[in-house]
Amino acid sequence: MATVKAYAAQSETTPLAPFSISRRAPFPHDVVINILYCGVCHSDIHQVRNEWGDSIFPMVPGHEIVGKVAEVGAAVKKFKKGDMAAVGCLVDSCRTCANCSDGLEQFCETHSVPTYNGYEMDRKTPTYGGYSKMIVVDEAFTLKVSDKLDLAGTAPLLCAGITTYSPLRHWKVGKGDKVAVAGLGGLGHMGVKFAAAFGAEVTVLSTSASKEHDARRLGAHHFVVTSNQQQMKSVKRHFNFILNTVSAPHDYDQLLGLLKTNGTMVVVGVPPDALPVSAFSLIAGRRSLAGSLIGGIKETQEMLDYCAQHGITSDVEVIRIQDIETAYDRMIRGDVRYRFVIDLNSL
Repeated sequence: MATVKAYAAQSETTPLAPFSISRRAPFPHDVVINILYCGVCHSDIHQVRNEWGDSIFPMVPGHEIVGKVAEVGAAVKKFKKGDMAAVGCLVDSCRTCANCSDGLEQFCETHSVPTYNGYEMDRKTPTYGGYSKMIVVDEAFTLKVSDKLDLAGTAPLLCAGITTYSPLRHWKVGKGDKVAVAGLGGLGHMGVKFAAAFGAEVTVLSTSASKEHDARRLGAHHFVVTSNQQQMKSVKRHFNFILNTVSAPHDYDQLLGLLKTNGTMVVVGVPPDALPVSAFSLIAGRRSLAGSLIGGIKETQEMLDYCAQHGITSDVEVIRIQDIETAYDRMIRGDVRYRFVIDLNSL
């Protein structure tokens, strides 16, 4: 066991503060990673403040982890000391169910182990995330990071990146597709980058006209302000795919009306309350409304490799761990372009 510096929330009403956690001694298949950077996901705020009602305290958030391998177990084959490595939203699963066997560990039918705010496979040992100096993870759930990638910009790929990459790949988005990305935040900006890289014609749908310059810089070909009725009318029945990254309350029916016949809207954003959907929005155009989570380990590695080949990383603002509460407040206000990343040298 090792005692490790971390930042934790002791309850849903207390701010994050310095805390010490214990990390296990490495098992034969474990990789010990000294964490260099950890991305800040909006779900960190939801869980720290128990907005989803399943929080486990004390909580050390963080599931967008990049660092350097400090030690490997005797049976490890994929990594050696000094390698760059990453950890995303999962650190284990049953590995034997149908979904795990198909590389869909995120949908494990038995028990997938989240990087934080969860329990190990024993259902007793709590997991602690990347707002810490070090983590120990089985090599099967540890990812390789190319030396071509900027490390700070890579961290958010472990959640925001794979959350947008996975549905675009699953629905085979590519050249000739007319794609809309609803929302231009931490998820949306990665959706734009990937959809454009895959060859699609990309339109950003946003409530903020001020984001048009950024949208085009990120790779969007068009920009529509959703409160502008004339602009929205111009793209009615226009898209064959919408990636909906919006986590605020909004009108699903309005967006579904922008889809062509047989079009699909995939939801990756999580609004605070259930949103109504009219059956007519679906049946009038044989449209589909779907959802997507992160990807499995194999697909996440595929995404990281693709990013290395095409020079894709997240747009980030690097912060000290001591500024995390300020960062949370700014995220709630939408004051970040487009992802905060903690430099763990500050801990």
